[in-house]
Amino acid sequence: MYKEVLRSIENVEVFPVVSLVIFVLFFIGITIWTIRVPKDVIDHMSSLPMDDDNKLTDKQP
Repeated sequence: MYKEVLRSIENVEVFPVVSLVIFVLFFIGITIWTIRVPKDVIDHMSSLPMDDDNKLTDKQP
């Protein structure tokens, strides 16, 4: 059943190629960002899980 539906779509072979290109571009973008990000940003992000929640909610009585 699904084969017949896919056969009826014109140029269906383009969709896997487009999805692969989108994935590769995203992966390359994340890799470039990871390489270029400053070390102090990485240090700040790595310490976030250990930060005290009171810093974020100072307005509580």
